[in-house]
Amino acid sequence: MLFAVWSGNPEKVAELMSQNPDFKVNMGLDRNGGTLLHHACQGDHRYAVIPLLLAHPDIDVNVKSISGYTPFYYACSEGRPSCVREMLKDSRVKVNEPNNDGETPLWWAARNGHLEIIMWWIVSGREMDLGKPGDDKTDAIGVAKK
Repeated sequence: MLFAVWSGNPEKVAELMSQNPDFKVNMGLDRNGGTLLHHACQGDHRYAVIPLLLAHPDIDVNVKSISGYTPFYYACSEGRPSCVREMLKDSRVKVNEPNNDGETPLWWAARNGHLEIIMWWIVSGREMDLGKPGDDKTDAIGVAKK
């Protein structure tokens, strides 16, 4: 299943899900506890499998890795606009969920200059917590200026 996600192959993911409907969709698959959805959000070519994973009845869209990264966090921090667009469509996604260090997805998108992600976020109409001015871990505008 993980290889099908890495390959961004929605047909194969759908086939494997139908063959084993009881698979553990939220199970950690790597040393950081990344799930299938985490891995799907780490490669823009993988965005096509995201709707299949989101449709699974047991999916936890906000599951955190050991470091506190949600799938949406990965998509924002790594600059994956197609993945961000898919995740923003799901109202269950907590877009402002910080990692264990208190850094938010928007802060990382701003820090890394991922303007396309920020634009898609604005267009989505989802809440944008710009953080506390001067806070090194949440001030999205401040970090963007740097």
